[in-house]
Amino acid sequence: MPQQLSSKDSSLFRQVVRFYENKQYKKGIKAAEQILRKTPNHGDTQAMKALIMSNLGQQEEAFVLAKEALKNDMRSHVCWHVYGLLYRQDKNYEEAIKAYRFALKIEPESQPIQRDLALLQMQMRDYPGYIQSRSAMLQARPGIRQNWTALAIAHHLSGDLEEAEKVLTTYEETLKTPPPLSDMEHSEAVLYKNTIIAESGNLERALEHLESVGHRISDVLAVMEMKADYLLRLGRTEEADAAYTALIERNPENSVYYDALIRVKGIPKDDHKALKAVYDSWVDKNPRGDAPRRIPLDFLEGDDFKQAADTYLQRMLRKGVPSLFANIKTLYANPSKRDIVQELVEGYASGNVELQSNGSADKQANGDNKYFEASTYYFLAQHYNYHLSRDLTKATEYVDKAIELTPKSVEYLMTKARIWKHQGDLGKAAETMEQARLLDEKDRYINSKAAKYQLRNDENDKALDNMSKFTRNETVGGALGDLHEMQCVWYLTEDGESYLRQKKLALALKRFHAVYNIFDVWQEDQFDFHSFSLRKGMIRAYVDMVRWEDRLRDHPFYSRVAIDAIKTYILLHDEPDLVHGPIPASSLDDLDGAERKKALKKAKKEQLRLEKIEAEKREARKANAKSADGEVKKEDPDPLGNKLVQTQDPLKDATKFLTPLLEFNPQNFEAQSLGFEVYLRRGKFVPALKCLEAAHSIDAANPALQQQLARFKKALETLPEPLPAQVAEVVNSELEQLSSKLVKA
Repeated sequence: MPQQLSSKDSSLFRQVVRFYENKQYKKGIKAAEQILRKTPNHGDTQAMKALIMSNLGQQEEAFVLAKEALKNDMRSHVCWHVYGLLYRQDKNYEEAIKAYRFALKIEPESQPIQRDLALLQMQMRDYPGYIQSRSAMLQARPGIRQNWTALAIAHHLSGDLEEAEKVLTTYEETLKTPPPLSDMEHSEAVLYKNTIIAESGNLERALEHLESVGHRISDVLAVMEMKADYLLRLGRTEEADAAYTALIERNPENSVYYDALIRVKGIPKDDHKALKAVYDSWVDKNPRGDAPRRIPLDFLEGDDFKQAADTYLQRMLRKGVPSLFANIKTLYANPSKRDIVQELVEGYASGNVELQSNGSADKQANGDNKYFEASTYYFLAQHYNYHLSRDLTKATEYVDKAIELTPKSVEYLMTKARIWKHQGDLGKAAETMEQARLLDEKDRYINSKAAKYQLRNDENDKALDNMSKFTRNETVGGALGDLHEMQCVWYLTEDGESYLRQKKLALALKRFHAVYNIFDVWQEDQFDFHSFSLRKGMIRAYVDMVRWEDRLRDHPFYSRVAIDAIKTYILLHDEPDLVHGPIPASSLDDLDGAERKKALKKAKKEQLRLEKIEAEKREARKANAKSADGEVKKEDPDPLGNKLVQTQDPLKDATKFLTPLLEFNPQNFEAQSLGFEVYLRRGKFVPALKCLEAAHSIDAANPALQQQLARFKKALETLPEPLPAQVAEVVNSELEQLSSKLVKA
């Protein structure tokens, strides 16, 4: 039987709840203990104390106390709700949902429990459950717009567009007076309804709706873009022409608008004269614009291209636009255009091409030629450094000429560093990039570039020192801790790859797991937006975010880190002695017994030295254990990654990275190849063969396939025990088909 509180203690319990809500955790613990001294088995108080303890970082103790609270009062919705909140904090969403459901059975009218349940269902993409929860919340409080919007989103994301539109329409019909024009939430909801109509395929009705409500929408650009898109897709060319013309007048640098306008006008792609006329008309209207001058270079050919390119290149080189080469290098996919550009710019550099007039002759006499000359040399350095036109000797020659004219140009030195990199001299590349950084020490971009080149040269400490110039260095771990907090994925990835090259597998795994955890954080961070976006009314952005989160793991950085981590675990499996650190020899297999022991002893000694240094740093940090806001700084229990590298089953840990990689990026040849390596080593022949087949479908001519197929056959022949009959039948059948495909290839 649950214990009852006196009126005085009931008032004190309400204070405990307020202390928790106001994040006054120490006061909340003190008040809860005061109640429990008199009523030690009061479940609700124990539950609230457990919840406060979890927010103080005492998660294990909180779970123990929460379970005790449930034993004391199984019929308390507070106890079940808190139990669910603890599971939610522990990221165990399935168990949290179960606890919330128990709490709702006891207290079906509780809005906080219903809300928490709905948020978790959205996080888990349980759309049927989310629809049910949102319907219940709407019935309980139909006067709140958020409940209507949330239900519409639930139907929309579950694929029921008709019902989603119906919910939004029903709410609009309940409004007695039209909302004011300043009501952003209403404006967004109306546009959201319009996107639902368009997604259903009824563009005519979507356009009619947009025209009827567009004058009351605050996002004018969105209305213009949607209307133009609908008109184009409906084939209403005259109106679409006017709509895209208005958009270009608003933003003459948006190439998407020009592409749509060309489609509206129905000009064939091979009618270059008509296409050029359209862009020339916009050059006349917007003489300072870049897009209508640059886009024709994509479709013009021969002399027409040469003339347009000449005009464009001279204009941009005179202005000294550093991004000129980046803007036109896509043209190099066409060798003839690449050669024309090279001929033109080489002509500018040598004086063999007549320069077009650019104002008074006084400007030319007063140093404008020198400025033009430096920009030309810089362009040619990038041109000959580019992989489609590479000549590193000429690239070096031209970049040196540019630097001689403008010795304090950061961009010129950066290009020289890139040339050193392509020549294979990473030391010189890092040194030159550092010289560029010193020319502008307040620029974060060049600072990051210098650090990146130092990491490529395996100068990890120098890179971190550079990065520390733009971090606060107040967190545990100093600059590296700040980079973790800022989720600086590129740095952690490059740092990990550097340690992998050095065969410092512990630190490599530490960095790769850090990036993996950042992706987990991005996955979990959406939780707050399920309620925040509804409060702010930013519905379209929220739906886009949910869809982006659904394909989060196909991000290029995740693929890169996952591949690196899998390679590290395979190396650790194949050379387990690397757990002690890099071995000062090409391979332990090349050493005799005594030398092998000596190498291992040296590696262990170096590992102990690093651990001792880290322990001294940790002791030094204890004196300054609190951050600026008074909270205790969290120590990393494994800063060197020793626990990660000491895994008993490296291949099993590799599957943590491999599974999402194969699920979200199945067209990556290297991912499938590494999947084969992991599964073959684990003796899982069916998934190994599937990875091999997938790799064949991606790149049938890759020579690695033949080698892997031979190893697969050898592994089958040397099995200590034969495969089960059914597995053997599947493997042999698919193996025969794959072998015949590879023979044909």
